[in-house]
Amino acid sequence: MAQQILEGIRVLELGQLIAGPFAAKTLADFGAHIIKVEPPGQGDPLRKWRMLHEGTSVWWEAQSRNKESICIDLRQPEGQALVRKLAAEADVLIENFRPGTMEKWGLGWDVLHADNPRLIMLRVSGYGQTGPKKDEPGFAAVAEAMAGLRHLTGEPGRAPVRAGLSLGDTIAGLHGAMGVLLALYQRDARGGEGQVIDVALYESLFNLSESLLPEYSAFGAVRQPAGGALPGIAPSNAYPCSSGEYVLVAANGDAIFRRMMLAIGRPDLADDPALAQNDGRVKRVDEIDAAIADWTRTQTVESVLAVLREAQVPSGRIYTVKDIAEDPHYRARGVIESVTSAGGLTVEVPGVVPRLSASPGGIHDRAPTLGEHTDAVLKQAGFDDAAIADLRVRKVIA
Repeated sequence: MAQQILEGIRVLELGQLIAGPFAAKTLADFGAHIIKVEPPGQGDPLRKWRMLHEGTSVWWEAQSRNKESICIDLRQPEGQALVRKLAAEADVLIENFRPGTMEKWGLGWDVLHADNPRLIMLRVSGYGQTGPKKDEPGFAAVAEAMAGLRHLTGEPGRAPVRAGLSLGDTIAGLHGAMGVLLALYQRDARGGEGQVIDVALYESLFNLSESLLPEYSAFGAVRQPAGGALPGIAPSNAYPCSSGEYVLVAANGDAIFRRMMLAIGRPDLADDPALAQNDGRVKRVDEIDAAIADWTRTQTVESVLAVLREAQVPSGRIYTVKDIAEDPHYRARGVIESVTSAGGLTVEVPGVVPRLSASPGGIHDRAPTLGEHTDAVLKQAGFDDAAIADLRVRKVIA
């Protein structure tokens, strides 16, 4: 593989589960050298989440590709000293413990920065490193509620639902990776030093909240859940088809709306001047949605999509993962890749995004077994075989 854009950047990952490790995975896909520190014994709890093959989650193969694993007991002073030594040679340290945990271990920013002024420290937590809630435990589900996402997800008058994925974690991980890249640019292109990147799960989601706050600030409006619709933008919704399936239609552009109404045999709505722009359509959204649903109920998903493709109306089926795995566009774009686990299982995982034309990322190593690289990493750090054996006997490493 050609040299990748982050080749030579050394990252020490202390995170567990999703948010911090997702940030590290994103950097690893573009060539960063990731040393993942795991606790001896069970390692990262993600190894045991959801569906397992020979004792290891298949999720692990996606989340921990392109990484090395080293087992260090951070509860022991000698383990903390090992991490401090590794951090002194690193470009980036990623952690997603509750605020104060790193300081308790003697691995706070002041200590690490004094050892290595060039170190960039990404800290991901539920509520951030400051503020009245900083010491509270925060998982993605709670962050999604605090950021306003859960309130909007679901049908009107019914209990909120989750999106089905841990969006709070992965979106925070993406913000963290972006912060690392910005900090690397500041350090390397502008002659700066390392710095702390403080990412809160709820803030990462809040950053995606579009017009929620401006609408409340200006008008006192509190957006409510709207099921499959997009409030204030019409028409955009999920509509029932004859098979009982739903089709997603986003005909909220002015010209697109007119094309769609003509395609479904409603020239009266297409030519109505009151519906020519979005603000007029919003006032009559129930009428428009009913007209579209009356048509889709007489059609299969395939026939709806054929008509709307011809009319150049954005639309699509509601995909399951089976649909994704079998979709030729996914395959043509290389969005799905295969990896072979340490246990010999070939499993498909999401490919590398975004796509860079001159310096694309890639999957070059499978996910590691627990502690697979402990000896190699410590030897590179200057420890000889006797010193490593001694640390293992005293259970500082595994």
